[in-house]
Amino acid sequence: MLTADVTTILLVEKVMPPSDLGTNLQLVLRWIHFLAGITWIGLLYFFNLVNVPVMKVLDAPTKGKVVPVLLPKALWWFRWGAVVTVLAGIIYWYLILRVEPPENPGAYHGKTLGLWLVLVVVLWFINYFLLKQAAVTKSGWTVAVITAALAVIIFYANTNFIAYENISNRALAIGIGGGYGVFMMLNVWGIIWPAQKRIIAWTKENAEKGTPIPPEAAVLARRGFLASRANAWLSIPMLFFMAAASHYPMFGG
Repeated sequence: MLTADVTTILLVEKVMPPSDLGTNLQLVLRWIHFLAGITWIGLLYFFNLVNVPVMKVLDAPTKGKVVPVLLPKALWWFRWGAVVTVLAGIIYWYLILRVEPPENPGAYHGKTLGLWLVLVVVLWFINYFLLKQAAVTKSGWTVAVITAALAVIIFYANTNFIAYENISNRALAIGIGGGYGVFMMLNVWGIIWPAQKRIIAWTKENAEKGTPIPPEAAVLARRGFLASRANAWLSIPMLFFMAAASHYPMFGG
């Protein structure tokens, strides 16, 4: 009995979590952000590294059985994982901006967040317009160059126009990585899911009723594939800057 009491006392003395609401809220948001992000990015890599090459070797009857069962469930977790990841991340970043810079807390958080969102949304619409062009989607390298250029613009704008004086490494790195994340989420909901939803429906009708799959399916599949591949590329710098926020002080302030 005495040993149990001593063990309890030692645990209580050694485990002393913060009691303030702000710190605990940030931890919960980061935890949700991690869980949802693992789900989202894990499925992104599954689609690009496993699903795409497997689907290329399946015949039409097999696709008719696999696609209507597998993809709706996988894409549900994929797209909603993206939403939860981004929302938790934005709220977490907003809480950080509210207390920066230390000498003038809250001075820039609204302006910073607003400019950041406008930048990402405008760049995504440019990307969306370009991916609607047949000449662009014919070449994966063209899409790669466009994606790289937009990623550079997000980085440059964050470091030169959106960042305020004395911004911390954490706030700036999250802003850059989060910009890529929002861009990726818009690709999921604006390009990948609309295309896949129609392709799944056509594949199911073809398997059940023999309805021909329209030629438009190939165009949508190509567009969705390129957006998904662009997301896979963008996830690499996105994850780098998220890690750099706490573990790699590359920015001053």
